[in-house]
Amino acid sequence: MARSSQTSSDQKLRWWQLSLLGVACTIGTGFFLGSHLAIEIAGPAVLLAYVAAGATAYIVFDKLARMTASDPLEGSFRSYAKKAYGRWAGFSCGWVYWSSELLIVGSQLTALSLFSRFWFPRVPMWCFATGFGLLGLLIVILGTRSFERWENVFAVVKVAAIVLFIVLALLALFGVFRSQGQGAALPKQWMPAGLKGLWSSLIFALYGYGGLEVMGLMAMRLEKPESAPKAGTIMLLLLGAIYVTSLGLALVLQPWQSFRAEKSPFIVSLADYGLAFVPHVFIGVQIIAGFSTMTASIFAVTKILVTLASDRDAPPIFSRSYGKSKKPLAALGLTTVGLGASVLFALLMPKSLYEYVTTAAGLMLLYNWLFILFTSGRLLKQNGWGRIKQYLGIALVVLGVSGTWFHPISRPGLLISLGFIVVIGLVTLMMRRLWKRTDSSAADPAASSSSSGQYPVRFKSKVQPEPDQG
Repeated sequence: MARSSQTSSDQKLRWWQLSLLGVACTIGTGFFLGSHLAIEIAGPAVLLAYVAAGATAYIVFDKLARMTASDPLEGSFRSYAKKAYGRWAGFSCGWVYWSSELLIVGSQLTALSLFSRFWFPRVPMWCFATGFGLLGLLIVILGTRSFERWENVFAVVKVAAIVLFIVLALLALFGVFRSQGQGAALPKQWMPAGLKGLWSSLIFALYGYGGLEVMGLMAMRLEKPESAPKAGTIMLLLLGAIYVTSLGLALVLQPWQSFRAEKSPFIVSLADYGLAFVPHVFIGVQIIAGFSTMTASIFAVTKILVTLASDRDAPPIFSRSYGKSKKPLAALGLTTVGLGASVLFALLMPKSLYEYVTTAAGLMLLYNWLFILFTSGRLLKQNGWGRIKQYLGIALVVLGVSGTWFHPISRPGLLISLGFIVVIGLVTLMMRRLWKRTDSSAADPAASSSSSGQYPVRFKSKVQPEPDQG
């Protein structure tokens, strides 16, 4: 495992900068588009789903941030999984994340292409997908500083757009804009689909917080690693507040039954108020949001591949850097090939099948959340409240994943995700046999001790211990 070897001058991020990066890597099509599915399934009860999803994301990132504060490692969650459970855990965790993010990049490029055709309907989708993909790769190739600068700009734009919607919704609510429809009203039914609908919608609310893993990968660049939990708490409080407020206003402006088209709830909710600029503004914001999270995914899969190769869990060539700027060109090359393949799958596969595959990819990210929670139980010294949070987080993630079984939109994705896990599990078993034969662990004392079954040494936490009461 590669430890942080950065000097203090390299660790230039302050906690608020990491929070801003977290916002950029999280707010994307999972919220701007995925929320309409959650509303369709649960109705107004979707607000409870987003509160529960926010609590889940907080617990997961808090555990990851505390591990980072105690022992900053390259590779973040996959390196901690390896430290806690052995080489097999780091291998499987890393490849689950890499494959799921690569599939998600393909779906994001498809969404970006569809958004762009709002203005340019005659341009082929592959042109937009290629252009956005190359632009995202360029930002990553230019280096971490370039990535941070652009993501900070995207974060400000996305938050500003949601705040703009909240302002417009309030003006409409107080009669400044006249409705050409039935007007604003409180929902008559708050849980039309019952607890089952709320349960099934939780997965789509969790997708709205996907991306916090990238924040974990960036956390080791903090000036003070112990401020990582603070950065995550502030970021998730901000996200939770604007998510629930904006969706709550949308549900007041329009009946929940209106949110059935494949359009952003923000466009649908203001459709009756004669604001012709709204679709153009929010299509533009959706493009920025999707491009931002896509670029973050490209950055993440490249970084994870480099750390996998550094630990000999991928061909060593992918860990090599070239030139004065030390670019991981081989890793970027494989990412580019994977990106192209993902786009081809998106454009050539039947629409329904590809949607199932991308749903499966989103579920695989949540399996990594479970890895983070189980890993924290081994590596962190936790008091009673810390244990309660860990078990509550595990229960909420399992609840979200299991809820996919009860809805036809998400059920095939659950089965496909389990198939992916079985394949990666079988590959991991074969690799374990290979590791034993080659005795590769002799060159890695840290991996050897953890994979031999010894209980890992717990971190000496650099952050304040968690209180016994919430």
